[in-house]
This record gives sequence, C-alpha cells and structure tokens, in this order.
Amino acid sequence: MVYGQLLALAWWLAGCWRLYGLARFFQLEGYNSRRYVRWINTNPLEVAYNMRIVGIFLAYSVLILVIARIGLEPRIVASIILAASVITLAAILIRPGQREVKQVFTPTQRAVRLLITAFVVQGAFLVLVLTVVPLLGSPLTAAGISGEGIVTFVIAPLALPIANVLMYPVEAAFRQVFLRNARLALQRANPTVIAITGSYGKTTTKEYMAHLLGARFRVLKTPKSYNTLMGVSKVINQILPNDNSYDYFIVEMGAYIPGEIAAICRLAKPAISLVTAVGPMHLERFGSIENTAKAKYEIIEALPADGLAVFNDDDPRVKAMNDRGYPATRIGVTQKDAPGARFNAHNVTMTINGLDFDVLDTQTGEQQHIHAPVYGEHNVSNILMALAVARHLGLSFAELAMRAATLEPAEHRLVRRVLPNGVITIDDAYSANPIGTRQALAVLKLSDKGQRIVITSGMVELGPIQDEENRKLGAAIAGVATDVVLINDRQTKPVQQGLTEMNFSTDHTHVVETTAEALRWMHEHTQSGDAVLIMSDLPDTY
Repeated sequence: MVYGQLLALAWWLAGCWRLYGLARFFQLEGYNSRRYVRWINTNPLEVAYNMRIVGIFLAYSVLILVIARIGLEPRIVASIILAASVITLAAILIRPGQREVKQVFTPTQRAVRLLITAFVVQGAFLVLVLTVVPLLGSPLTAAGISGEGIVTFVIAPLALPIANVLMYPVEAAFRQVFLRNARLALQRANPTVIAITGSYGKTTTKEYMAHLLGARFRVLKTPKSYNTLMGVSKVINQILPNDNSYDYFIVEMGAYIPGEIAAICRLAKPAISLVTAVGPMHLERFGSIENTAKAKYEIIEALPADGLAVFNDDDPRVKAMNDRGYPATRIGVTQKDAPGARFNAHNVTMTINGLDFDVLDTQTGEQQHIHAPVYGEHNVSNILMALAVARHLGLSFAELAMRAATLEPAEHRLVRRVLPNGVITIDDAYSANPIGTRQALAVLKLSDKGQRIVITSGMVELGPIQDEENRKLGAAIAGVATDVVLINDRQTKPVQQGLTEMNFSTDHTHVVETTAEALRWMHEHTQSGDAVLIMSDLPDTY
C-alpha cells in the first residue's frame, strides 16, 4: 500500500508539473478560460502531446492485460506492473519543449494563487478517481493507480479554468482593493487625465504627446502597452502615492470587448480623449468592426460636457464619432483634406531622414513646417493628434516644431537603425495590422542600395479576414522585397499564397520555425547596405 501511495503522489506531482507549464499560456491569454481551452484544443504541439499520452495509456493497458493472462507469480506480476508504471510516468513527462519562448511565466500574486488552487483541484481529481474505483469493486493496485493517474494527467489542463472560476470571488475582492487604492491616489495627485484609444496608433500617439507636452509640463504616461484596467491601476499605485507633482497623466486604453474602456474611464475620469483609428485589430475577439467602434467610443462618452475630444478624421468610423457632436469642444485632424478638420497636414514627404509636412490650423490660419525623425506616413496623423492637444493646452507652433524635431519612434514601431556592419534594420515587430504593414514596406522601399529583406510571421487576431489580409500582405511584400523570411510555415501559408500569386521567386522565399532562426539567417546572408524589415512577431500562443 505504501508503494501505491507513493505512486499516487508521483502522479499528482506530475499533474502539477504539467499545470505549471500550462500556466504561462493561461497568463498569455489574459486568464481568459475560453481562449485558453481553445488553444489547448488547437495548438499542434499540445494536441500531439495529448495524443501521445493516450497512446501510452493504451500501450500500458495492453501490457497489463497480457501480464494478467500469462499466469505469473503475484510477486513477479506486482514487480513488473510497478516497473511499467514508473516507466509510463517517465515517458509521459518527456515532452517536446516549445522551440522558442518569448514571454516567460510571470509569478504575479494572482498567478501564484491560481496555480496553488489548480494544484488542489488536480489533487481532487486524483482523490475522486481513486475513491470511486474501489466503490466499483476494483482494488487499488499499482496498475489501477497508474491508469487513474494517466486519466487525471490527461484532464489536468482543465484544473486551470476550474481554479479560475473558484478564485473569481477572491480575485474580485483583491481587484476592488487595488482599484480603490488607485482611485484615491489619483484623486490626491489630481493630474489632468488624457485618454487615448484606437485599434492602432495609440501607443505611438501617447509617446509623441508626452514628448511634446514635456516642453512645458510634467507628464506621466502609462509605460509600454499598459492599457488594461489593472495595468493602469498598477501604474497609479506604484507612482502617484509618492509623487503628486504631475500636471498631466496620459493613459493608453485598450479593449477586447465593449465595456473595458468604460471601466478604465470610470477610474481615470479623463478630461481629454483621443481616438486614433478603428480597424480589424482583435476582430477575432470583438466579433465585428461595429463592436470595435462601439468600444472605442466609450472613451468619448466618458468625457465631461466641457471636455476635449480629438479625432483622426481620415478614418471614416472615427469621423462618424466626431459627427455625433459630443462633447462641444472637438478637434479633428487630417492629412487627406477631411472636411471640417481643424489641423490639416499637407506636402507630406518621407525620406531617409524622416517625415516632413506643413500643418495648417484652419481655425486661426497659422501654418507651421514640421520635421520629425520618424517613419511611416500614418505617423503624420499620430503627430497631428498629439499636436492638437498641445496647441489646445497653450503650446505655440514654434515650440511644437522644435519638440517634433527630436521625436523618437515608440519601441518596436518602425525603429530604423544601422548596425555596426552597415546592415539597416527596421524594427516593426509590433505592427500587426493591414495599414501598419503597408507603411512599414514603404519605409523599407526607401533603401535602394542593397537587398531588401522582410522577416514576418504574418498578422494574427484578424478573425474571418485574417487569411485574406495575409494573402494581400504577401502580394505587397512581393512588390518591395528581394528576399522574404517567413516564421512558422503553418501560420504563414496565406502570405506564401500572396507571394506565389505575384510570381515571387521561391529561391528567395525562406521558411523557418522561430524568430531566432530568422535572425540567424539575416546575419548569415546580409552585408553592408542591405535593409531588413522585421515585421509582426508571433506570440507564444501561436
């Protein structure tokens, strides 16, 4: 019986080991049980691993049946079964590792609480099975324990979503305390809150605005892509209790479903809100472009009647928000002569030195030339939106032109560098939308002295239009690049189709499985003067 207890403990520990490995993906899916379960059922590596476990279970069962029929001495049978059980456990624990890990598991307090609960749930699985089997008349032999152990190991992934449900009241209580502390800290510090959302462009606009306003004011901004309710709360709780001297707090707001931006606004209470774009980003989650637009408009609805709203009028869905007439003070920006826009950019050019354009304030008649050492004509709109807020807050055109001349690109968004060996890299790894990828290719086209290489894994989370947009991306790449390195053969099939349709040479199409392999190819096949665009990297869940 001692051996049986040890064997049961070993199977429980094996299940916990599996849960620890899966917790990273549960975290990457934002603790969303539905998306996690879908990943478990569709990820090729996980599906293959589960099939192997089933195969091992069948082989183990056949072995037990054969031994039972041979008629060996009970002591010998017990020894063989115990050895087979240990070998089976070891075989199950040997699994192919993920070829590339870009984001490791972060043991946050919530993640640790979830894991501990999942371990308990996994133990409950095993105890339940080991309790039921004897009631059905089957003795708890080593063979039986291992059989039940394999079953509980197979269903172990379900322990995480079950634990997520069980911990919901606890997490809700922690969230309320966290949010209350953030709300009080924000009220005490009392900076003017500027909120930014959009399917794309929000992070870049946030960075540009912080830079422009920094000419005269003390500005706090949410770092990187901290754009969820908990992310914004974390920034507030970490910084504002110790420093209440900020004039402005620029808050990036993201969402996957309607209601999320409204929740952030209830915390932050913005006085100024901006909408950069409404596009197919995360269409897979929103379900429709109409749901996306509805979610983005929440940032405008949250404004007080005397607040300021800034819109990118070149986006038809954003222009429709402007036309709804709330609040009274609204500013539209355009680089395509959208009617009614206040700030109009024209004479836009992009060179190896960056962007140049003229801005007309149609309300005052003032005009100013702007040079910014950043790339992508879509960034003209982002600069205009930041500029509109800065002008509203009293900065002069002359001040803004000086600040714009020292702008820097946001991290992984069209960052152009020349390596020591003379190879030019254009890092646009966060660009995963149809408009952004076209702009990135336009920047690559500025390099005309050597090879033009694109490294991409395609676009994700575009829902029903994903394959078609990736096919278009392949066709667009074919018109610019001399070589293409595709990451993940399965994911980039539509991109390959687009390349083929444009008769792009298969000799210049290279398919690898990881980003590391792609970068290794780049270092081995480039020389001074070549340009490499690194576009849209795959998250670990793909």
